[in-house]
Amino acid sequence: MNYVLDPSYIDPAMDSRSATFENPTGGRGMGGTAHGGRKGAPSRILNPGERVVLADLEGPGTIRHIWMAFPPATPELLRALTFEVFYDGAALPSVSVPALDFFGLPHGRPAEHYSALFSTNEGHGFNAFVPMPFRRAVRVEFINASPQPTVLYYEIDFTLEPSLPDHAGYLHAAFRRENPTVQRRDFVIAEGLRGPGRFLGCVVGVRVIDDGMWYGEGEVKIYRDGDRAFPTICGTGLEDYVGSGWGLGRHQGPFGGAPLYVAPGNDGPGPTPNPNYVGFYRWHLADPVMFQRELRVTIQQIGAIMFLAGQEAQLAAYEANHPVAGAGWVRPGSGILAWGIVERIDDYCATAFVYCRDPQPVPRLDVAAATRDISRLGFEKPDPLEPLIPLLLGFP
Repeated sequence: MNYVLDPSYIDPAMDSRSATFENPTGGRGMGGTAHGGRKGAPSRILNPGERVVLADLEGPGTIRHIWMAFPPATPELLRALTFEVFYDGAALPSVSVPALDFFGLPHGRPAEHYSALFSTNEGHGFNAFVPMPFRRAVRVEFINASPQPTVLYYEIDFTLEPSLPDHAGYLHAAFRRENPTVQRRDFVIAEGLRGPGRFLGCVVGVRVIDDGMWYGEGEVKIYRDGDRAFPTICGTGLEDYVGSGWGLGRHQGPFGGAPLYVAPGNDGPGPTPNPNYVGFYRWHLADPVMFQRELRVTIQQIGAIMFLAGQEAQLAAYEANHPVAGAGWVRPGSGILAWGIVERIDDYCATAFVYCRDPQPVPRLDVAAATRDISRLGFEKPDPLEPLIPLLLGFP
């Protein structure tokens, strides 16, 4: 599939198309037809609960780029905007996720970011450049599952091709959340899809609710093809999996980054020990994770904490609800009573991206679970465009 990234490559058999509200089938010569082609129907108002078809395409082909824009709103309203994809006439979706999470941003909070596969340009334009092959057909749908109307703009760019190679997989995306997690039970990022396949990566969000010093010592574990008690691939910590180290602040890179970082008084890239919300991504492009039969990806909820001399009572109280992990407490003296890594409980969510040879259903998004406990905090400033949205919707 990477041949199309060579700008000198020419293939007259590849038919370039685009789907919009004016042309959801991507028909030849059918774009921009409204109002004589003079900016006729670039968007649509979606009422609460309304579902619309964005693309209904016959294959074989590949979706190459998806762009969307919708008005700024509160986190719980934005998190309820849902994106689903159905392959080859299936009744159940192989992609069912919050739209913002699909574009790399959990917790219903837009943020400017740029990676090899997804970007949010200026914090408002949502782009996906992840290939989505389809052999017989594909249907892309968008649902406004929020209690308020919204406006949607979109464009889906795709190519039709004489055939697809046998190794081309179908993209699957599924959302999971545990609010809160269960102590000593690793949070599951991905599982349940049958191979052969490839784990492309994930978007993970953490709402920090434990009052420990640092939340991110948990290892990401990738179990493949019969792994049971222990995985084949095991990382060294949360920020290490993203490609950073010594904490996780706001940053972005082609294959890993943390574009969302919500903490009072934190406007720069440097981390604070416990943000309110953090969102990060990791793409396994140059380091592919293939599986033949089965895949399971998890992340531990392990943190770190330190107690100083004289804090014996605080240490005892914390130990009562936080079993130590790893080698246990370290007691170096020199004014430090104890420090170590401990089991903890936080609120985790994840959208996993997995290619599979055969299209399969994923769990339908539970909107109520996805939108719970993510309301805007007192120190967060609303988008300056929010007061203008009622005018865009045609309200007085």
